[in-house]
Amino acid sequence: MAKSEIENWLRRIRLGEDSSLELKRVVWRGEHKIAGSHADSLADELAAFANAHGGDLILGVDDASKQVLGIPETELETLEKWLSEIGQTRIDPPLDFKTRHIELPDAEGVPRPVIVVRIPRSVMVHCSPNGYFKRVGDAKRKMKPDVLARLFQQRSQSRLIRFEEQAVAGAALSDANPLLLKKFIQAHEGEPELQLRRLHLVADDDGRPRLSVAGVLLATNKPTDWLPAAYIQAVAYTGTSNDPDQQIGAKDFDGPLDYQIWQAYGFVYLHMKIPARKVLGRVDYPQYSLRAVFEALVNAVAHRDYSIGNNRIRLHLFSDRLELYTPGALPNSMSLESMRLVSMPRNELIASLFAKYYRVRETGLGREYLMDRRGSGVDVILDESERLSGLRPVYRNLDDLELGLTIFAANLEGR
Repeated sequence: MAKSEIENWLRRIRLGEDSSLELKRVVWRGEHKIAGSHADSLADELAAFANAHGGDLILGVDDASKQVLGIPETELETLEKWLSEIGQTRIDPPLDFKTRHIELPDAEGVPRPVIVVRIPRSVMVHCSPNGYFKRVGDAKRKMKPDVLARLFQQRSQSRLIRFEEQAVAGAALSDANPLLLKKFIQAHEGEPELQLRRLHLVADDDGRPRLSVAGVLLATNKPTDWLPAAYIQAVAYTGTSNDPDQQIGAKDFDGPLDYQIWQAYGFVYLHMKIPARKVLGRVDYPQYSLRAVFEALVNAVAHRDYSIGNNRIRLHLFSDRLELYTPGALPNSMSLESMRLVSMPRNELIASLFAKYYRVRETGLGREYLMDRRGSGVDVILDESERLSGLRPVYRNLDDLELGLTIFAANLEGR
């Protein structure tokens, strides 16, 4: 192992445990017998990393003194088997991880073997002996029910929970607007309620038919009566900062989802600058690609985490940029790098209904329906916006709480 790598490990150990590093000493009781750490406690630590962002566990280092104690070479195989058994039998579903044997100098400079366990961020949610844990800072934390439910939904674990298909307590079928339901009901395909059940817009709640989350979002006049944060908050400013004195327009859009999209789209069109020049005819120079704005709004509404009850979609228009904040981390183990390559909607039901039943009102937006199941929306946002402004839009994953998108305005000086 290179000297620089050894120094890097020693530096991490010296700085102490954090959200991606755990240190554990191993205590032996006779030959091939491990007295500590306790297997259940270690299983909790491993699962906590997997349920968060992953990390490294170093066995053979004291977490209090940060001293390298090492592991006897004759016991490395014993410890490996013990780790494997923990990952396969004490964690559900079983957790796979990689181990690596390295040597680090102790306080006297003598090389001591340690085992580095590299735990990846899992696409599953793992239960360990004492419950469901997630790594937060330098410790594991037991997840509260609402946090656990969101994590299951985000990672789409074997359809254990699909939030958009769940029945909404108190949302009767009669609460839906018949005109909004009409598009989903086909002649000669059975009773209307049965058709709505097939589409998962209606679900059972203790034997009673209720609108599902998707049913409320798509077929009621005011989804916020049941899901208070299911709206778009739009604000426009004359300057470049969030200054109330520079606010020139503000509106909350809280109707059915397609209404929210079109109203927010109209808000951007109303408040952005569109100078024009007459050459052989009128030529408009808009600040933003309306096609990119449309794609961004559709993605925000279709992919937001509706299980988060205290945050709404926020649309902010400044003189030099548009910012869009969508509640919820990237779904299904996606990363910012994979967004252009993979189409994995968090709300698969809403996305599929958008792609089948909701036609686009305007021409020039590059599609017939609200959703394009080919997954080209991110490409359109990035390419169209950069072509107009010369600056690449920026996506940011904000503390696993929301996804931020910044689209830069075109420089209109001289036009």
